Amino acid sequence: MQIFTVPAGPLRANAYLLTENGKDAVIIDCGGAEPLYEAQRRGLTPRYVLLTHGHFDHIGGCAALQEAGAQVGCAEAERQLLASSANLASDMGVRIRSFRPDFTFRGGDMLDLYGMRFSVIATPGHTPGGVTFRAGDALFTGDTLFRESVGRTDFPGGSSAQLRDSVRRLLAIEGDLTVYPGHDEPTTLEHERKYNPFA
Repeated sequence: MQIFTVPAGPLRANAYLLTENGKDAVIIDCGGAEPLYEAQRRGLTPRYVLLTHGHFDHIGGCAALQEAGAQVGCAEAERQLLASSANLASDMGVRIRSFRPDFTFRGGDMLDLYGMRFSVIATPGHTPGGVTFRAGDALFTGDTLFRESVGRTDFPGGSSAQLRDSVRRLLAIEGDLTVYPGHDEPTTLEHERKYNPFA
C-alpha cells in the first residue's frame, strides 16, 4: 500500500491518499480539494473518502470529491456534526460546501476497498464519534493521537475522559504501528508509549 500525505484546507490538515493497485485511491480526511488534485496528478481515481471526524479542517473537500465520483463515509455517531455549527467552520470564519455522507460505519466494522482493508476503531473524545482507521501496519488517528500529544477536548462534544480511554486503547494495540495523525508529523506507537505524556 502506498501512502501519500497531502496537507489540505486552510489549516493544512493532513489528508492521506492511499492506493494498493496504483489506479484507485482511498482518501482519509480532506480539509480541501488538494487531495483530489494530488490524486489526479498521480493518475489515481478517488473512489472513497473516509472521515476520522467532522471538524471543518478535515471535511472541507468532501463536496468536490463527491462531484468527482468518490463516496464519502463517516461514523454514524459523527453524522450530525458534519452539517452543524459544531464543525467549527463558522467559528473560524471559514465557509465549506455542504455535502451528505454516502454511507456510515461504526467501531468494529471492516471496510474492504480496492485491495485495502480498513478496520474502524471507535476513538471518541476529540469529537463524540471520532474514529481511527487501521490499514495493515498503519493507524490513521485524526485528531485523537499526535506525536507526543493528543487532540483537544474543549470543543463542543469533547470529553477528556473519553479521549484518555481512546488513547490508551490505541497504545494497547500490539506491535509498533506507524501513526499518521491529522496534524503534524507521523510517529509510531512505540514512541508514543515511551514519550507521550498522556500514555
